[in-house]
Amino acid sequence: MKKIVIAGGTGFLGTCLTKFYSAKGYEVCILSRQHRIDYDNVKHFKWDGKNLGYWTDILEGSEAVINLNGKSVDCRYTRKNKQLIYDTRIDSTIAIGNALIRCNEPPKLWANAGSATIYRHSLDKDMTEKDGEIGSGFSVDVCKKWEDAFNSFRLPATRKIILRTGIVLGKNNGPFIPLKILARMGLGGR
Repeated sequence: MKKIVIAGGTGFLGTCLTKFYSAKGYEVCILSRQHRIDYDNVKHFKWDGKNLGYWTDILEGSEAVINLNGKSVDCRYTRKNKQLIYDTRIDSTIAIGNALIRCNEPPKLWANAGSATIYRHSLDKDMTEKDGEIGSGFSVDVCKKWEDAFNSFRLPATRKIILRTGIVLGKNNGPFIPLKILARMGLGGR
C-alpha cells in the first residue's frame, strides 16, 4: 500500500486531502498535536511540530510528505499569536527537513504549505511565479521566512514544491461561498 504523510492533516485542507488519498487506497499517516483515533487506512501520529521523534520513521518509503502545519491566521494578531504563526510554520518545516535528511528511503515528494500572501496586493497585474512581486508587512515576512526554511534543505532524492494557496473554499468546516454566487461574480472554477 502506498503511503502519504500529512503534517497538519486534521485541519480543513488536510481533512480534504486525507479523504481523497484514503479513497484512492493510500495509507494516510497524519502528524497531529492531539491524540486521534485511527480508522480504515488512516493512522495518526503525535508530534509537537518541532522536535524529531518516533514519527520520523513513518517518512521512510512514503510517496510524499505534505506539510500543512501552522496556526490559523484567522485570529487577532496579538504578539503571542504572531509568534505562534511564525513558530508553527517554520519549526515544523525545519523538523520535517531534518527528518528527511536522515531517511534511508526518503519520500519522492515534499510539498510544503506556503501562501499567495507573499505577493503584494495588486489590482493592476497578475501575481505569478514568473512575474509576481513580493510584498511587505507581517504576513509577507512570515511567508519569506517560511520559504527560506524550506529552501534551506538540499534533498537530491526528494522533489520539493511550495503550495502557495490563498483562501481555500469548501462546503464543510471552512470558508464557503456557493458556486452560484462566484459564477455571478465572474469568479470560480472547477
